[in-house]
Amino acid sequence: MKLCVTASGVDLDSRVDERVGRADYFLIIDTDTMEFEAIHNAAQTAGRGAGIGAAQIISDKGADALLSGVVGPNAFAALRSANIKIYEGASETCSVKDAVVKFKKGEYKESSAPSRGSGREGGRGPGIGRWKR
Repeated sequence: MKLCVTASGVDLDSRVDERVGRADYFLIIDTDTMEFEAIHNAAQTAGRGAGIGAAQIISDKGADALLSGVVGPNAFAALRSANIKIYEGASETCSVKDAVVKFKKGEYKESSAPSRGSGREGGRGPGIGRWKR
């Protein structure tokens, strides 16, 4: 299986990046051989649509599945439309190598809906209600 893991660096000892659209790198890993390719996420600097751009990069590289911390609604929809399975819950405290080992053990479950994190995708952030007229 070709698994894409969001990463902060270019090797298997790099930390998992919990984001998709703003991740620094994607590691496309053959889970059988552990051979991998590191891809710089060119979509991370987009003002809007970073998740969709990231999903396009992941799809273009032929990934069968994605493992990350959280996946927002735009990236989720784009990944699903490309028939890429989505697994969430990987933590920045974990190396990519360790996350893949956990993945192979079945410790991450396939997601059926996007994350509801604290960022824009999550909706009611800390600024809600601040501006009253």
